[in-house]
Amino acid sequence: MKQLKPDVLAVGAMDFDRRLFDELIPLPDGTTYNAYLIKGSDKTALLDTVDPAKVEVLIDNLVKAGVDKIDYIVAHHGEQDHSGSIADILVLYPGAMVVTNPKCKSTLMDLLCIPEDKFITVDDGETLSLGDKTLQFLYVPWVHWPETLATYLQEDKILFPCDFFGSHLAASNLFVDDEPKVYEAAKRYYAEIMMPFRNPIKNNLKKIDALDIEMIAPSHGPVHNRPDFIINAYKDWTSDNVKNEVVLPYVSMHGSTKKMVEYLIDALIERGITVKPFNLIETDIGQLAISLVDAATIIIGSPTVLTGPHPVVAYAAILANALRPKAKFAGIIGSFGWASKMVEQLAGMLGNLKVELFDPIVVKGYPKNEDFLALDKLADDILAKHKSINIVD
Repeated sequence: MKQLKPDVLAVGAMDFDRRLFDELIPLPDGTTYNAYLIKGSDKTALLDTVDPAKVEVLIDNLVKAGVDKIDYIVAHHGEQDHSGSIADILVLYPGAMVVTNPKCKSTLMDLLCIPEDKFITVDDGETLSLGDKTLQFLYVPWVHWPETLATYLQEDKILFPCDFFGSHLAASNLFVDDEPKVYEAAKRYYAEIMMPFRNPIKNNLKKIDALDIEMIAPSHGPVHNRPDFIINAYKDWTSDNVKNEVVLPYVSMHGSTKKMVEYLIDALIERGITVKPFNLIETDIGQLAISLVDAATIIIGSPTVLTGPHPVVAYAAILANALRPKAKFAGIIGSFGWASKMVEQLAGMLGNLKVELFDPIVVKGYPKNEDFLALDKLADDILAKHKSINIVD
């Protein structure tokens, strides 16, 4: 339990040991489930709860804070890492009402079976007085669910944006004290969770521009007491600008595809292009996601398995398709033994990407001189395309 400002306390839980989120997302630095207690002169509000696995930590922090009554539980988001302990808090504080928007109310009734009469719903921009403190509610849909809500504490100028601006990072300090580390964690979080909603996030960034914000207290990771740091990062990540970079996820079974990948890496470097290769057998998928945030081009390398792409490559293609990075170009290289439908299958997995496809290079067996010449041409084509758009170095 720590203090953000007078009568504004962080009462959530740290989880240093968690290594996987949603059975999908790697957590190399653990995570936090942030909940905040606001004591007004008349009323007390709890903003979010914690993952059910950490409910005892939340309860212990509330006891330590001397909370004998909670009037409102503000639910910013229905996902259980934020909402999963609401029922426990309602048992402990039966007079509390759950404050949220109509969509989140419906979600919480479905997921947690909270009775309808325990809810107060609020409109976009509506305020709720705690006496000497005022909560203003902002609809921020698709950051990252359709029902997401944010709260602005007017008198203290604190934005509580839920998952917006968050990071999966368990750290002992309440506030950001290592900006490079937090930047990397926040970018990973954006890449893995927020990137598919880049355009809605742009609209929500415009929405909060109207607020006088001194502090941003997200639902995961440390609190930003220099809010421009994370706001500017999000403006960069969600912009249409791409960098002179090629992301190159690949798998090689017997060395043929690897030889092609290695040759292409050298050819791109010779042309002044940054290359980020990922051997998918060993890759932290979160690092691959981070690399997709800025890259202008994605080149996928795969051998053929029973006429189709290697399954791990197919998984990476499906992931990229789901994350919808702002890359402008894509291509496929690889090898086969007797027949291949790899190109058609991989291209079909990338339908969400608004990219121009380079001609594929798929060789039979080990690459030969003419194949290396084709890879040189691909490197030339990539360079030309990068020069034709607004590249950010």
